[in-house]
Amino acid sequence: MAKIIVTTDDAPKSAAYSQAVKAGGLVFVAGQGPFDPKTGDVVGATIQEQTAQCLRNIEAILKAANSSLNQVVSATFILGEESDYPGMNEEWMKWFQTNLPARQGAKLPIRPKGMKISIAIIAEG
Repeated sequence: MAKIIVTTDDAPKSAAYSQAVKAGGLVFVAGQGPFDPKTGDVVGATIQEQTAQCLRNIEAILKAANSSLNQVVSATFILGEESDYPGMNEEWMKWFQTNLPARQGAKLPIRPKGMKISIAIIAEG
């Protein structure tokens, strides 16, 4: 099975991991924080704003992989605070209204640069 590394300038990059990897007909998108791809700064002060930025980054990566948010099958979100769950879910439902992916959550053990959330995605690719 071939493994293809996916990269785009429209989402934040890391020297430690790939933005996404395509393998076995799926796209595995690494956890995306609410970072501006150009500056690296956190975008937004609220959980809704930060969730939207995470999803914009994921959307850009999926586009580079010839996939889309419509093809997401599973998601993992990691929150800094449990109390942010309702706000995260409110924003999430704006992006995923039908054919909802499977989803799981956890608590973020660290908060680099003040981020409140990180989201990882698996999509058909």
